Amino acid sequence: METAGDSPEARAIIAAEVALATHTPPIPVVSYARISADTKRDEHGVQDQHKLNRETAARYGWTVVHAFTDNDKSAAKADVVRDEFEAMLKVLRSGELPDGAEVRGVVIAAEDRLARRPGDYERFVEAITYQDGRVFADARGQKDLYSEDTESMGLFGAVISKMEVRKMQRRMRRSHRARAEQGLPVGGTRPFGWLPDRLTLDPKEAPLVRQAILDLVAGRSLNSIVNQWQRDDVKTSLGNLWTPRSLKITVTNPRVCGWREMNGELIRDSEGNPVVGQWQPIVTPEQWMAVKSIFDARKGHFVYRDGRLGPILPRDFKEPRHLLTGFLRCGRTQPDGALCNASLRVTHQKHCVQHIYICPAKTVGGCGGLGRRGDMVDLYVSEAVLAKLEEVQLASSTGPTEWPGQQDYEDAKARLEELRAQWTAGNISNELFFSAAPDLEKRISRLRTDAQSFAATAQRRQARSATDVAEIRRRWFLSESEGGLPLSLKRSYIREALHAVIIYPSGKGRRRFDPDLLELVWRED
Repeated sequence: METAGDSPEARAIIAAEVALATHTPPIPVVSYARISADTKRDEHGVQDQHKLNRETAARYGWTVVHAFTDNDKSAAKADVVRDEFEAMLKVLRSGELPDGAEVRGVVIAAEDRLARRPGDYERFVEAITYQDGRVFADARGQKDLYSEDTESMGLFGAVISKMEVRKMQRRMRRSHRARAEQGLPVGGTRPFGWLPDRLTLDPKEAPLVRQAILDLVAGRSLNSIVNQWQRDDVKTSLGNLWTPRSLKITVTNPRVCGWREMNGELIRDSEGNPVVGQWQPIVTPEQWMAVKSIFDARKGHFVYRDGRLGPILPRDFKEPRHLLTGFLRCGRTQPDGALCNASLRVTHQKHCVQHIYICPAKTVGGCGGLGRRGDMVDLYVSEAVLAKLEEVQLASSTGPTEWPGQQDYEDAKARLEELRAQWTAGNISNELFFSAAPDLEKRISRLRTDAQSFAATAQRRQARSATDVAEIRRRWFLSESEGGLPLSLKRSYIREALHAVIIYPSGKGRRRFDPDLLELVWRED
């Protein structure tokens, strides 16, 4: 006779209770993947690692509850922060994800994906072993990080990996240096202005770079050129929009004139001359030195109209939006008999279409007692500058074509070379060589800087000599969208002609614009 305990329903219940009691839930782990260079930008490398990690976890009865990914990031460089690696360490130490899900281990493809610096490996081991019972595995098998031997072997592997990385970096630096000294192009992103072979000029891009450099030498601003390129839908070699920074990097790269630099210094031959590359240049070395000297003088500083460097620029510094900002000075007489001489600012008033140049308040260094209608001042100064260009024929100005310090430069290089030869031959002592060589090297460096400044001046003179004053006048009063001159270029012509414009007070109340109350301080011809 069958009892209640022997019924099929009872046996099923008992079997279910036994299965539930013996069932072990899978261990929750995280997957970590990293790749140093994702050249195709498709993340296929890290995705393949995560797939391998899931297979490894399944082999041991674990389940991946989250994936941490550091794509296109090096683990060997100290200045590279791996955000996902740092986030994983926090999760391992706490034992749970931000949403509260439990984490009890890590799966990786290989240890060099995890860490290439001993310090990073030590921090990982400390985080994962912060609590007992954690698991760890790579594609080759499971590892017990609570074992001192296993930890030591992993740490030793990180040290070896770091040594290999350093050797590889040294080999790469030597290779790059050797290629540079031979004038050979290097890999990487295709430089804008050249075809994919990196040797032949691109017929569409190279003229744009050449014209940009000529415009910059003539006084046009980066922003103005970038705005034009964006209107013309010109893209970088990666297909991105141009920015002032990317354009500056392009035009100041010595590659545009056929030279090469490493770590900010030109590659030179044994005689101290720049090595000429095998690629076609876009501009001459003199034109490149001209634009380079312009940016070297501006680095991080405001530049006064007479060329002096001013204070460091704030981060929100922007190019002036009005023609005469920075040129106008207040001519109001102070109680002590001196002129106010404060730089006028721009303001707008209600129901007034045009801008107004005013002297700032006393609290910010002005007198606050002078203002003048901006459009009339702009028109008068513009006509005066254009007339000055026509009068003195600034376009046909000439100057020396050869740098007068060339012979001194050659003599200094020859003396330094002779000094090195005598020291190498043992004809002079170390004390004499190391006391005399630095002075000669400083003199050569100073003369080289003078040569670049002279080249910049010559290029500006040449740019002016090609100027058509009639064309300047035609484009001066047109908007930039209609083919008019960019604001920065007009300001450069004003800067070439004028030191400043002093505006004298016209009395109280509204009065007709009087140009006689404007004093133009011209530069000497």
